[in-house]
Amino acid sequence: MADDMGYSDLGCYGSGIDTPHIDQLASKGLRFSQFHNTGRCCPSRASLLTGLYSHQAGVGHMMGKSGFPEYDDQLRFDAVTLPEVLRSTGYRTYMSGKWHLGWSDEGSPNARGFDRFYGHRGYVDSYFTIVPRTDIYIDNKIVLPAGKAPINQLHPEKEFYTTDAYTDYAIHFLNEHDQEKPFFLYMAYNAPHFPLHALPEDTAKYRGRFREKGWDPQRENRYNKLVHAGLIGKDTALSLRDSPDWSSLSDEVKDELDHKFALYCGIIDRLDQNVGRLVAHLEKSGQLENTVILFLSDNGSTKETGMFGIGGHDVNPDNYDEWGRKGGWTSSLGQGWANVANTPFRRYKRENHEGGTSSPLIIWSGRKSGLGIIPGSLTHQVAHIIDILPTLADLGGALVPNHLHGVKQKTKEGRSLVPHLKGASPTPRTLYWEHEGHRAVRSGDMKLVALSGQPWELYDLSKDRSETVDLAGRQPQTVKRLESTWNAWATRVGVRPWNEVAEAMKTMRRKARGKK
Repeated sequence: MADDMGYSDLGCYGSGIDTPHIDQLASKGLRFSQFHNTGRCCPSRASLLTGLYSHQAGVGHMMGKSGFPEYDDQLRFDAVTLPEVLRSTGYRTYMSGKWHLGWSDEGSPNARGFDRFYGHRGYVDSYFTIVPRTDIYIDNKIVLPAGKAPINQLHPEKEFYTTDAYTDYAIHFLNEHDQEKPFFLYMAYNAPHFPLHALPEDTAKYRGRFREKGWDPQRENRYNKLVHAGLIGKDTALSLRDSPDWSSLSDEVKDELDHKFALYCGIIDRLDQNVGRLVAHLEKSGQLENTVILFLSDNGSTKETGMFGIGGHDVNPDNYDEWGRKGGWTSSLGQGWANVANTPFRRYKRENHEGGTSSPLIIWSGRKSGLGIIPGSLTHQVAHIIDILPTLADLGGALVPNHLHGVKQKTKEGRSLVPHLKGASPTPRTLYWEHEGHRAVRSGDMKLVALSGQPWELYDLSKDRSETVDLAGRQPQTVKRLESTWNAWATRVGVRPWNEVAEAMKTMRRKARGKK
C-alpha cells in the first residue's frame, strides 16, 4: 500500500512517472477503475485490516483518544483483523512499514495478528531520520529510537531510507519463512507521503521536465491515457484545473515547483524499484507463481497546506540542503501538483470527492494460484477498501470468527471481490464515507457528497465520474433519499458531529498533559 498517492500517479494509470515494475503487474493482472479508500491514512488502514467502516473499527478519525469508542487511538478488539483471520488457517503473517493504528503494546501489529513486524507504530514524517514519536520497532522492541541516527541494520553500508529499509526487512522475514506454510505479507510503505525526501539519483531523472509547461500538459496527458486505457469513459470530463495558470508564475516559482514535483516523482520511482525487488525475490525463491499481489493507495494526493505546499516559497531549490533531509512538516507537494496527481478528479485527501477516495487497485496472480486472471484486464466493479479482508480470506480459505479476544466480533461490511477477479459482471453497490464532517454515499451510479459544513452535491458517476455537474438542484428527491440512507448508516456505525469529536479530543489531550 502506497501513502498519499493519487489515482493517476502510476504509469499504468496514466502518469509519466517511471513505474515499470508495478506496470508489469498490471499488464499481467487486473486493474480496477472504481476502487475506493476512506480518504485518509488511519481510517483506510483500519478498514483494510478489519473489513469494517473505520468508525466500527474504532478509528473514525486519526490516532487519538476522544472518549468515544468509534474515535480511539487503536483498533477495537471486536474488530478481528486480516492477519488474525488468516492465522486461523495456518498462515504466517508479516508486516513491514507504517502501522499508524496505535502506539501501545496492546494495539501493536504483533498484538493484532502479525508474527513479525518491522517499522513505525505511528506516523513516519521522514525518510532519512527518526522524528519524535516515530521510533522504529522490530516486533515489540524499539531498535531505533527517535533522535538517533537511523541505521539499516541488515545493510549498515547503505544510507537509511524508509522505502528501501522496509523492503529489506520484508525480504528478511520471507527468507526466514518456512516455505511449507502459506504467508501473508503487508507492505505499508510511507511513500510518497510528505516530506519531499527523495534520493538524488531518483530526483535527477525528473528535474527540469516540468519547468517549461507546468501542470496543464501533465493533466491532459494523464487524462488522455486514462481514456485510452478504458479506465474512465470518454464522456467523463477532465475536471477544471485547481491551480493558477502556469504562464502567470515567475521563472523562480516555476523552478521551485519543477523541483518539488521532481522530488515527488523520484519518491514514487523508488517505491516502484522496491516493488520490483520484492517480486524478484519471490521469483528467485520459487514462491512467486503461488502468490497473489495487490497494490493500492490509502487515499488521494494531498493539498496540505496550500497551493505551494508546506513551507510555501520558503522551501525552494536554493535552500534545499536545509530541508531536503529534515523530517516533520517541512515540505510537501502542494495543491497544484496534487491536482495533477488526482487527475481527472476533483478535491483531495481528507475529503470524500473522487480525488480524495479514488485509488488504483491492481491484483496480480501467479499461475499456480488458480485465479485465472486475464492478463491486462480491467474491471469497472465498484469496490472499497473494506473488501480487501473478505477477498483475501476467501483466497486463503479462512472463515471470519464470530468470537475472538473474549468478545463477539462485528459482522464484516465488505464483500469478496474474487468473483470479479474471475470475470463476473459488475454489480451495484451502496457505499459510505465520513471524515472530519466530509461525507458521501454512493448508491449504484448516484453519489451524494459534501464538504464539511457545506450542502450536499449530487452526481451521476456513470456520466460524470469527475463530479463536474451538480444535479442536487434538479433532483431534490434523490438528494432526500440518499441523505436519509447516509443518516441511517452514520447512526449505525457511530459517526458523530465533527466539532463534537474535535473538542473531545482537545479535552483528552489537555487531561493527558495535566497528568504528566
